[in-house]
Amino acid sequence: MKLLRGDLLRGCSIALVDGAAGLRSLLESLGALVLDVAARELGEDGVAEEWARERGQLDALVCDIGFTAGGDGSRLEALDRAWPVIQGVAAGSLIPSGPPGGGATRKVVLLGPRAGDGGSVDAEPARAALENLARTLSIEWARYSIVATMIAPGAGTTADEVATLVAFLCSPAGHYYSGCRFTLGAVTDRR
Repeated sequence: MKLLRGDLLRGCSIALVDGAAGLRSLLESLGALVLDVAARELGEDGVAEEWARERGQLDALVCDIGFTAGGDGSRLEALDRAWPVIQGVAAGSLIPSGPPGGGATRKVVLLGPRAGDGGSVDAEPARAALENLARTLSIEWARYSIVATMIAPGAGTTADEVATLVAFLCSPAGHYYSGCRFTLGAVTDRR
């Protein structure tokens, strides 16, 4: 079943930090221009901001902090690596391209690790930190027409489910969600 219109993201420019190839593929198939970047490459002071300025107007930043990218080291270390990138891309592109008090809405989508994440002791704290970051950014950056959300995948959540939700949140329909945590795969049978 096809959930999203084929041109849903036409003309949308998305910075994908540490994202999986499947996510990139879906976003591109919906018309988005996807710019891949590794958090390690942009983590130094000012590098992410300069990178974003050179790319011009970005419509969204999708930062994978654990769903596929956090396998090397702790999830909290991945979060520490990602923050300078999020802040730099916002300062270099998202904030300047969205006029204060109105205009085009820009997006920040944070992908957390799966629930339980194979016994990782820091998966739940990382998920909580990302939720808090999305809520805080939704308030702090609202004046720049930037909305922030967080996706918390369940243990059995597929990459396709995550990619579909990311695409929806990057689309115009995603303008209405800010400071939200989307928990996937949490429905249980309550007979």
